[in-house]
Formats: sequence, structure tokens, C-alpha cells
Amino acid sequence: QVQLVESGGGSVRPGGSLRLSCAASGFTSDEYYLKWYREASHTDRQLVATTTHTGVNTIYLRSVMGRFTVSRDNALATVYLQMNNVTSEDAAVYYCNAQPYSSPNIYWGQGTPVWISP
Repeated sequence: QVQLVESGGGSVRPGGSLRLSCAASGFTSDEYYLKWYREASHTDRQLVATTTHTGVNTIYLRSVMGRFTVSRDNALATVYLQMNNVTSEDAAVYYCNAQPYSSPNIYWGQGTPVWISP
């Protein structure tokens, strides 16, 4: 059974940094996209960052480019989201998402909240 477990959320000051982690289990190979989404109380869920199975190819939401970095460690089956220079617009619940290349199934974690607090 596939499971995604996020961690690392919490309160951070504007301009500060935070690193989110998402541990995946239950996959039989590394060939799946790992993505970070976020959902604030006033917005729809939006795709923040995507990484392919090698971790080489990444895509970012325009508003986080240059500040956030997505990376993955396949040996640990974990994807990270390094968040730097955060702003109030980054406050949201962050969700990990996995999508195997060869399957239409999509898997979600339970989410980890990020608060921006001076």
C-alpha cells in the first residue's frame, strides 16, 4: 500500500527558511513524479514544484522560483522542499503528491501546515 508522510511544517518568520520532507513507501520502483502542492484558506490547491524520478528535471510555480528547491533522495524514498525567503503568500498546507509514470493512480499525503509569523 502506497503511503506518503509529510513532515517539517511549522511557523517561520518572513524571510526565513523551512524544509519540508515527504517519505514515500509502498512503491515497487522509483519511476514516479513527486510533487508538492499547497492550499491556503483563500485559494485552490496549486502545484508548487515537480520532480521526475532522477531529480534532475524540476518545474516550479512562478512565484516560488529562485526561492524554493525541490529535491529527492531515491535511496530514502523521500522528496524535500527547501523553502527560502518565505513570504506571507507562502502560508498554506503543503501536500506531497506521487504519480507513477505507468499508472493513472495519484497518491496524496496528509499535508503539513506552514505558518508565516513575524
